[in-house]
This record gives sequence, structure tokens and C-alpha cells, in this order.
Amino acid sequence: MVKRLIFTFTLFLFSFVTCVLVSQTPVMAGKIKLNYANFPPAPTFPCVQMERWKVEVEKRTNGQVQVNTFPGGTLLGAKGMMDGVVAGQADIGNICMAYQPGRFIVTNATSLPLGIKDAKTGSLTLLKIYEKYKPKAFKDVVVLTMFTNAPGNVMSKVPVRSLADMKGLDLRASGGAAQILKAWGANPVGMPMPATVEALQKGTVKGLFSSLEVMKDFKFAENCKYVTMTETVVYPFAVVMNKAKYNSLPANVKKVMMNLKKEQALWTGNYMDEQIKKSIAWSKKSENVEFISLSPKEKAKWNAKLDFIIAKWIKGAKKKGLPAEAIINNIKTFSK
Repeated sequence: MVKRLIFTFTLFLFSFVTCVLVSQTPVMAGKIKLNYANFPPAPTFPCVQMERWKVEVEKRTNGQVQVNTFPGGTLLGAKGMMDGVVAGQADIGNICMAYQPGRFIVTNATSLPLGIKDAKTGSLTLLKIYEKYKPKAFKDVVVLTMFTNAPGNVMSKVPVRSLADMKGLDLRASGGAAQILKAWGANPVGMPMPATVEALQKGTVKGLFSSLEVMKDFKFAENCKYVTMTETVVYPFAVVMNKAKYNSLPANVKKVMMNLKKEQALWTGNYMDEQIKKSIAWSKKSENVEFISLSPKEKAKWNAKLDFIIAKWIKGAKKKGLPAEAIINNIKTFSK
């Protein structure tokens, strides 16, 4: 009887200690799995930054978080990205705000022709604008970082040295770039970037308007032997997370993600600018591409043709009750 009582007590004590130990085990004992959706192909800079973010989060949480990445629209497409993240189809998604200008009015102001000189400047300016105004467009998600690509330039099969050379020129463009080309007298042609390779070969288009990493990434330098340095506009991107999923995360994981917000914007901007430098060097050395710089007087003519775009945005933003002039002035100040 005594032995049975001792055995029962020992069993109870063992169970009690086990329960206490289990209750004190950190949350990190169970892995947190997150799905991160992206729309461009894996080698492009938005996906390169995605993979870098994944590595850093996994490393800084000591493996507590596991991020599964889905490039190339394999989980969500470009235009359905924001709504897909809000609905929980993906935990995290990368959006290009230029694809939905009426939805992301405040942050899309960074895609106006305001003279943002590079991706690093654009990325930090975009993040500052978001932090200052906290647009309602992002109320249903948590912003993990923001960044931009590098400014757009004209890549062409024929030299473009003045506005007269742009007249009637068929150039591939997307989003807001189309109205820029039209204002310059060119004929904008909408098509996916990968399709532009064949279009250039067939002569369907005579060039394109984009940031210069594509000269190397898509080998456009093989067909476009001239680049006119307009350095006109950048496209804004945002990495957003499902709010409920973010709120369910342990405090230490949230801290890691928020600490990465500005760092990731800066890293992506620097990475993009380095890719531009490499692309220019490769294009010159391997394909003998001529890079044309516009004189200050000529560049002023090009810029003057785009003033109406800024005026149009200000008018539309005011109708939405936004402090339009203040936003424009902030972008100019932040980007200096």
C-alpha cells in the first residue's frame, strides 16, 4: 500500500513538473510557415529582394520562421496580389502600385516625373511618404517594406537625340510610361516585357522605355544599340502582409520584420542601382551601345512636355481630399 502511494505521488510529481516545463517552452518550438507571393520571374530584382528578405527573416529568428517563396505569379498574379493577401490566399505579397494608380494615389505620386535620380533615393523617398501619410489603401494589410526601380530611359534601334527623333517612334511601354511617351510624340505599344524581345527582332517596335537593367537581363542590347538617358520616372513597389497573420506572430518575430523595413528598402535600392551600373558597362563593352546624354536645354524641353501629368495628378488627388501640393513638395524634399 505504501509502495503504491509512493508510486502514485512520484507519477503525479513527474506529471506536474512536465506540465510546468511545457508551459514555459517558448513559442518558437513550433515553426511558423509563411507563403510569400511575387509576380515577376525569379531572376528579376523584386524577386531577388524577396529571397534576401526570406534569408534574413529565417536567420534572425533562428529558424523559427520558414518563408516559402512563389515567384512568377505561381501563387498570385500582379493585379490580384493586394486583394489576395487581404483574403489570405498568400501571407505576404509584393505589389507594383503603378498597376493600380487609382487605388494607391498617395504612394503612386512617386511615379510622377519629379526627378528622382536612382532606385536608392526612390526607395527611401517612397517609404518616407508612406510613413508620413499612412494611406488608407493599406489599412487592411501590414507594410513590411517599400522600394522602387531605377528611372526609365529610352532604348532604341535608332538614335534619339531630340524630341524630333521621338516623333512616331514605336516604343514598348507599360503603365504611366505610355502617357509619357505619347507626350514626347512617340507611339507607345503595350506588351509584356518578355514579348518585347521578339517584337524588337521582328521590328514590331523600335525600342522600349524602362529602367536599364533590362539591357542585360533581357539582352535588349543586342537589338537596341542606342540609349537616350531621360532618367524620367520610377515605379513604386510594396511588400504587404495579411493583417490577421501578422497579428498572430510572436513579438520577437514582429520586431525582426519591422527592423527590416527600412533596411530592406535601402538594400533593394542599392542592389537595383548596382545592376544598372553592371548593365550599362556590359552593354558598352559587349554590344557597343551608345549612351546619349541630353543637353540641359534639350532635357528642359522634354521635362516641360510632362508638366501636365503632375498637374493632372494634383487635380485628381485634391478631389479625393488629399493634400496634393504637400505630397509633391515632400517627395521633392525627401529625394534631394
